[in-house]
Amino acid sequence: MSDEDTGQTAYPATAATTAAAPPVPPLATSVGPDRTGLAIMLMCLVSFIFALQDGASRILGENYPPLLVVMIRYWVFAIFVFGLVARQPGGLRRAIRTKRPVIQIIRGTLLVLETVIMVEAFVRLGLIETHAVFTVYPLLVAALSGPILGETVGWRRWTAIGIGFSGILVILQPGSGVMRIEALLPFGAAMMFAVYGLLTRLVSRDDPAIVSFFWTGISGAAMITLLGIWHWEWLAPTDWLWMAVLCVCGILSHYLLIRAYELAEAATLQPFAYTQLVWASIIGVLAFGEVLRPNVVIGAAIVVAAGLFTLWRARVRSA
Repeated sequence: MSDEDTGQTAYPATAATTAAAPPVPPLATSVGPDRTGLAIMLMCLVSFIFALQDGASRILGENYPPLLVVMIRYWVFAIFVFGLVARQPGGLRRAIRTKRPVIQIIRGTLLVLETVIMVEAFVRLGLIETHAVFTVYPLLVAALSGPILGETVGWRRWTAIGIGFSGILVILQPGSGVMRIEALLPFGAAMMFAVYGLLTRLVSRDDPAIVSFFWTGISGAAMITLLGIWHWEWLAPTDWLWMAVLCVCGILSHYLLIRAYELAEAATLQPFAYTQLVWASIIGVLAFGEVLRPNVVIGAAIVVAAGLFTLWRARVRSA
C-alpha cells in the first residue's frame, strides 16, 4: 500500500438522488456474499426509480416553483421517516438524540437546497446534461475530504480528480458559445451534495445511522417549509397525480435502497448507482425530446470513469 492511500475517501451512500428525498443510510447490516447479486439488482432498480422521480420533478418544476414541489415532497418523506424510525429499536426517542445537532441541521439544509437547485436545473438544462454534470460529485467528495475530514488524498486520486474535471469541460465546452450559465446549477448542487456526504461521514463518528436519517428528513422538511410556504398554490388535479407518483416513487426507492444495504456493502453497490445517468438519459430523450450530444456522452464517460477509479482506490486502500 503506497503512501498516497493513507487517507480515507468518503462517499455518499447512493448516487445522485437529485430531486429525490435524502439518501438513506443502512439502518441494519446483514451482509452476505451470496446476496450480493440481489443487492446489485435492487440498486439498479433504485437508480431507475430515482430517474423516474427526476422526470416527475421536471414536469412539476415546469409549472410550479421548485420550492413548492420540494416542500410537498419533503412533507410526505417526513411522514415516511417518522414511520420508519418509530419501528426501529428505541423509536423516536433514540433517533432524536444527536451529539451534533448543528451539523445535522446543516446536513438537512444542504440536501434540501441541493434538491431545489436540481429541480431548477432539470427545467433549464434537461435531465441529460444535469445528470452528466452532477456525476462529478464523488470527485468533489475526494477533493474536499482533506479540508473537511482531515484526510489525505494521494497523487493517484488527485490525478483522477483532474481527469474528471476535464470531462466536465468536455460537457460544458467553455469558449465554444455552447456553455450556458445554467450549467453552474448542477455543479453547485454536486458541490452541496458532496459536502452533505462528508458531513454525514463526520457525524457518523458520534451518531448512529438511524439518528442521521431522522435528522436529515425532519430538519430538511422544516427548512423547506420555511422557504416554500410563501410559494404555496394548489396544484391542478392532473399535477396532484404527478406529485403522487413522485412521492410513491420516493418511498419505494428508499425502502428498496435500505433492503439493498442490508444485503451488500455500500462500496460494492456504489458503482451501479451510476446507472441512473443511463436511465435519466433514456427518459430525457423519449419523454422530453432532449438531444444526447456527443460531447456530453464523452464527457460523462470520462467523469464516471474517474469516479469509478477513485472508488476502486478507496476499496484497495481499505482492503
